Amino acid sequence: MSDELNNKPSTAYWIIAALLLGWNALGLYMYYGQSIATAETFANAGYSPEQIAFVMAEPAWAHAAYAIAVNAGLLGAILLLLRKVWAIPLFVLSLLGALLQDLDAYVLRGALDYFDAVWLSIPIAVLVICLFEIWYARAAKAKGWLS
Repeated sequence: MSDELNNKPSTAYWIIAALLLGWNALGLYMYYGQSIATAETFANAGYSPEQIAFVMAEPAWAHAAYAIAVNAGLLGAILLLLRKVWAIPLFVLSLLGALLQDLDAYVLRGALDYFDAVWLSIPIAVLVICLFEIWYARAAKAKGWLS
């Protein structure tokens, strides 16, 4: 019998779910790194004094949104690997956290006044992947792969 008749996910499903786990683990690593970084850490990485001041002035609510985004994304990816439908709301929560963080950085505080436009590539990629995670998990649910 084929995997479709057995209602088993394809090999591609497992590969994509594993890649999403890796992506979200990287996000958590980046969050942790930013959380423990000091002004000296950013200076050693080549940030200007203005850029350092911008990053260090992130409000607590925006940093909390970042934490929610990466943790919900990681848990969502784990649940996707476990074939659990709860992956979907966690991916939605992850998207909302990323949107709130971007609202702070790019709308309320004007990150592009301090960083080149190329810095937009990271949040755009994050948002696109968040949307993909939601779409992919919903598609997996529709195929009966998630319970």
